[in-house]
Amino acid sequence: MADATSTVQHGEGGTRRDFLELVTWSTVAVGAAALAWPLIHQMNPSADVLALASTEVDLSKVPEGSSIKVVWRGKPVFVRHRTAAEIEAAEKVDLATLRDPQPDSARVKRPEWLILVGVCTHLGCIPLGTAPSEPRGDFGGWFCPCHGSHFDTAGRIRKGPAPANLVVPPYTFLSDSVVRIG
Repeated sequence: MADATSTVQHGEGGTRRDFLELVTWSTVAVGAAALAWPLIHQMNPSADVLALASTEVDLSKVPEGSSIKVVWRGKPVFVRHRTAAEIEAAEKVDLATLRDPQPDSARVKRPEWLILVGVCTHLGCIPLGTAPSEPRGDFGGWFCPCHGSHFDTAGRIRKGPAPANLVVPPYTFLSDSVVRIG
């Protein structure tokens, strides 16, 4: 004969045993989630990594015709405030003559500001041309002395072994004088 407690009907055909199973499995699920949460949460990036995800640059401190070097994700980033002559030179280049053809307009969001990852695409050297005393190469942009790559005023490869243009990082203008890289 069946146990009287297991056959007692509650509501719409459920037994007390069904109710206890539901409560037990619900408790197990909540316990498993409570145990898993810290394990999953510890895989999120730490605060120091998140701090490197983006960097803000005050553009008001960069006079026209000069460049600065900032660090983003452990890499140098060149921020150049281009002159009208540099913009004109970059826009007049015949794209058919370029190894990695990109128009100047595809490399900038505002013509007067050029923002590039300062790592040569040949072997990862850091090109010169940011400081006023550094050589800017044959095209007025950047020069990588390690193997002789020359980049123009839009960061495009013009001469030397580098296979591609300097990389344009993701960036957003927060105001007329502040840009967020990353």
